[in-house]
Amino acid sequence: ALDLLDKVGLRDKADAFPAQLSGGQKQRVAIARALAMRPKVMLFDEITSALDPELVGEVLNVLREIALESKITMIIVTHEIGFAREIADRVVYMDHGRILEDEKPELILQKPHHERTKKFLQAVLTS
Repeated sequence: ALDLLDKVGLRDKADAFPAQLSGGQKQRVAIARALAMRPKVMLFDEITSALDPELVGEVLNVLREIALESKITMIIVTHEIGFAREIADRVVYMDHGRILEDEKPELILQKPHHERTKKFLQAVLTS
């Protein structure tokens, strides 16, 4: 368990209670707990959406490390487009429960096929 806390940069918080942790630290502890089960696949649903902007980087760095160092398949629902571009093998864009695009990141992000995807990317990338 301590090795996993070390992996997410929180070994020094091993004796801390949840109320003593920031939102980003709680997310990283949750990732360490999930990694303890040695999963083949992990699902992250808007893992940074409730975090203060200063804490987002901490969590994304942990996911980057997992992507680089493990063979775990990660399915990540995110609006962090730059992050998705950086680590994804594939990007799937869904609208109202339907898959509109399923391509390599550079294809969807540079030349999306669907008008809905274009509108979404314009809104997210210009905000």
